[in-house]
Amino acid sequence: MKTKKLLFLIIMALMANAAFSPAWGGQVVTDSARAWAKEALAQEKALKAVATVNTVAVLYFFNQTGQVELDPLQKGLTVMLITDLAKVKSLTVVERIRLQALAEEMKLGVSGLVTDNTAPRVGRLLGAHWLVGGNFLGGPPSPLQIRSNVLDVPTSQITGRPGAEGVLEEILRLEKDLVFEIIKFLKIVPTPQEEIELQKPITINVKALFDFSKCIDLSDRKDYEQATKSCESALKEDPNFGLARDTLNELRSLGRPGAENKSINLLRSLRNQT
Repeated sequence: MKTKKLLFLIIMALMANAAFSPAWGGQVVTDSARAWAKEALAQEKALKAVATVNTVAVLYFFNQTGQVELDPLQKGLTVMLITDLAKVKSLTVVERIRLQALAEEMKLGVSGLVTDNTAPRVGRLLGAHWLVGGNFLGGPPSPLQIRSNVLDVPTSQITGRPGAEGVLEEILRLEKDLVFEIIKFLKIVPTPQEEIELQKPITINVKALFDFSKCIDLSDRKDYEQATKSCESALKEDPNFGLARDTLNELRSLGRPGAENKSINLLRSLRNQT
């Protein structure tokens, strides 16, 4: 029994290290991320409470506008928020691919992640103290209303409801308004340099943002060919869109042998021994 427990702790330690390593730093969900999600659910009862208070995870935002053409924002908005929150050194931000891998393993869609019953559990599985989720309403011709909740995972209590409102063409500004509201609710004071970095948009082109958001969703669906085309389109709209370029490079590297395969084989080997 002691050997079994020790092997389990080794597996979770390896996965935790992998989850915050550069290999996990992108937007394309890896086999390691999926293995982590499977193991986290299998060992859910053994998970310990979150030790780091300033650990935050961001869920997908549910499109309640009734306009399917805005669906890409469900993941696009989340990517923007994660990218910005990660610029604050006093915060530890859970990577999106962990959220996506967990959603796949739990067979939850965007709407399933934001329910009152599911959200606290997802937060615990992700190792987050704070969980940010929400929805957006309205949209053309009405103003777009972004509503979010800041959930204290250990208590399952909502401690803040930051939001932003404006026309769709202002989505890049709305995201900035929202991220600063979230930081305020978390009682974090960014440094002057962090303030400057937080003001920088991930792109200056709304169409590029939508193309990139489609790329993320297509990649999650394992339609890597169309995902690649969407990222290429985003870069045509904004050649300086660094996140789109990095994701495109990830997509193009799919199938190349490397540490990813070695990592997953080691985890499987250890799990089989238990």
